[in-house]
Amino acid sequence: MAKHAAAAASAGWSHHHNNHHLQKRWLLVFLLMLTVSTVIAFFIRPGYDSCDRNVSGDNGIGSARSAIQAAQKRASQIAAANASPLTFMKSKIVLLVSHELSLSGGPLLLMELAFLLRSVGAEVYWITIMKPSETDEVIYSLEHKMLDRGVQVFSAKGKEAIDTALRADLVVLNTAVAGKWLDAVLKEDVHRVLPKVLWWIHEMRGHYFKLDYVKHLPFVAGAMIDSHVTAEYWKTRTQEHLKIKMPETYVVHLGNSKELMQVAEDRVAKRVLREHVRESLGVHDEDLLIALINSVSRGKGQDLFLRSFYEALQLIKEKKMQVPPLHAVIVGSDMGAQTKFETELRDYVMQKKIQDRVHFVNKTLTVAPYLAAIDVLVQNSQARGECFGRITIEAMAFQLPILGTDAGGTKEIVVNGTTGILHPVGKEGVTPLAKNIVKLATHVERRLTIGKRGYERVKERFLEQHMAERIAGVLKEVLRKSKTKSPGHIG
Repeated sequence: MAKHAAAAASAGWSHHHNNHHLQKRWLLVFLLMLTVSTVIAFFIRPGYDSCDRNVSGDNGIGSARSAIQAAQKRASQIAAANASPLTFMKSKIVLLVSHELSLSGGPLLLMELAFLLRSVGAEVYWITIMKPSETDEVIYSLEHKMLDRGVQVFSAKGKEAIDTALRADLVVLNTAVAGKWLDAVLKEDVHRVLPKVLWWIHEMRGHYFKLDYVKHLPFVAGAMIDSHVTAEYWKTRTQEHLKIKMPETYVVHLGNSKELMQVAEDRVAKRVLREHVRESLGVHDEDLLIALINSVSRGKGQDLFLRSFYEALQLIKEKKMQVPPLHAVIVGSDMGAQTKFETELRDYVMQKKIQDRVHFVNKTLTVAPYLAAIDVLVQNSQARGECFGRITIEAMAFQLPILGTDAGGTKEIVVNGTTGILHPVGKEGVTPLAKNIVKLATHVERRLTIGKRGYERVKERFLEQHMAERIAGVLKEVLRKSKTKSPGHIG
């Protein structure tokens, strides 16, 4: 989740038989229930690629395009039915500053906030710091989606950006890197804006701790961070390495959208999606699918996951266990980029002769079909783990057990032994993860029980309403501070 992962959309579902028109109709219904960002992503780029199966075909996208407005209307009706904890933001002027605009976790979270604020009548403005000189299809689509929802979009540079920052009630900087905008654009007006800045930080990698990025942190109204472990890391790192003090810091766990929860709780939709994705991958209904859904990179641990998966296959073979055929699904592939790491992954699969058991799927935001199709989610992020890991709570909504690393935000989401099973990061975690895979493969009741408990935990604390309530508490405090805090400035 959140980080959750990220990027372009998959539209490579095939229909091999004419009598699948019923599935097509259900897929359109499914699209109506997706979050707006997911619907956008679905239309932007095609393609998913299995290691051993090429998939293509018409999936009714042309007809579904006309459903976007219906999806927006439905989402608005759902929101209107429940009083929002953000109603106090009505008529407030809010400037959202994003480092980039892409189909990745940070920008999409900020877009969610933009739409939540617009739904209660806030005046919302959006600027993107880093934009390519040439027209970008993703940026174009996302900007127009915001314009359609009443979010005003303009350049990050120039008088309009400065004037809006000065008259805004609240300025939200999204990600640590966005701090560069303060000096580059506001210049001598920085000190007038800092007291009303809420800095939303999602990163926990060392290279983000540069004084040029975050030197103004001590003077903003507050910092909002996705997990307690990340907040503590930032507090320690800024004090020890940068010799600066964090402002008042608020931890806000993320939540699943109402639309995703509708799909997760619709048995018929899940069954149709499960059948469709499994057919596209070339696997059977009784097969056990274990997936890692994240951008493919060494930090996300796909290499170690494949080693664990192979070791699990060997354990099952050696002990002659009676279990359904196991398959590994890696969602987040990008062979268009031809990265060295992804090539290593595919070479490993070929070397171990498990091509028929491993499936690579192109990076996608349309994760719900895969969550409906799989049986276990692996969250294998390495080092300090995920800042939060939104895909984890999304999987739990689908009653999937989580096999996660004992690090980062995953520890705050997964109750070890109850809603999932944790294993160490690094090479030390390969064998424990393999054993945990075998454990869930051989104990069906335990697998189902863990999944149900994960769903219950989501309902208790990881819904959109919970997130909105947490954010509302932060915004109230930041607005109060911005009225009383005297301007500060680093010379």
